[in-house]
Amino acid sequence: MRPLLPLLLATLLAACASEEPAPELPAAKPLPEVQATPAHMRELSGVLQTPPDGSVVELALMSVDERDRPQRLLGSLELNGNGGPLPFRLLFNPEYFPQGERVELRARASLSGRLILKLESLPVTQPESRELGPLRMVPAP
Repeated sequence: MRPLLPLLLATLLAACASEEPAPELPAAKPLPEVQATPAHMRELSGVLQTPPDGSVVELALMSVDERDRPQRLLGSLELNGNGGPLPFRLLFNPEYFPQGERVELRARASLSGRLILKLESLPVTQPESRELGPLRMVPAP
């Protein structure tokens, strides 16, 4: 046993002198995958600027008549505001896009059931995918 004692002490000292292992960090959450738009569909995408945290944002692509009344819904989407820029992808079927009618993208944000913001109506003239970029919502009357 005596001849092994120096070897055990050297091993113990070496273990004490080594650096502590770095703490294990939690695994990073993977970014959500952006699914490809189906071949028969088109999309309008962009970023709504800063709907308040806790707000409900509704986007709709619709045809409207000469009095600004909605006639037909072509696509819709509901998102939750997070207090920062809010990206969106609104899918629609180009086969149902009416020719000769006015088509607009509209959006509104509500907080606790009260309308607080709206997007000025944005005309959509062609049934094609389009990147709209940043869109600013304005206070609703």
